[in-house]
Amino acid sequence: MNTPEWLKPGIYGAIVGAISFGVIGFTWGGWVTGGTAEKMASTMAHDKLVTAMVPVCLDIARTDTERVAKLATIRAASTYQRRGALMETGWATVPGTEDPDRDIAEACLEELKL
Repeated sequence: MNTPEWLKPGIYGAIVGAISFGVIGFTWGGWVTGGTAEKMASTMAHDKLVTAMVPVCLDIARTDTERVAKLATIRAASTYQRRGALMETGWATVPGTEDPDRDIAEACLEELKL
């Protein structure tokens, strides 16, 4: 099949335009792939969960009968070990789970201002 000579620049222009459109869309247009969108959604959901669970952590800490002793233990720990000390108190354990959450413990520490 012979392509008319006048059609070749149009075809080349369409190909270059499609490639340019895709490159510009993904770099400046904010387009993302499905995998990237899934990672972003997962991160946002986790952040929202941590934010929602901080008041629960603070409430558990407030109502704990051994609060004073546990706070003293957390304060006595070095700065980088405080998260672990808070996790050992059980305050960062979400109701319905068995293990404490590190991110909730970190956010709870910030709110306790320790």
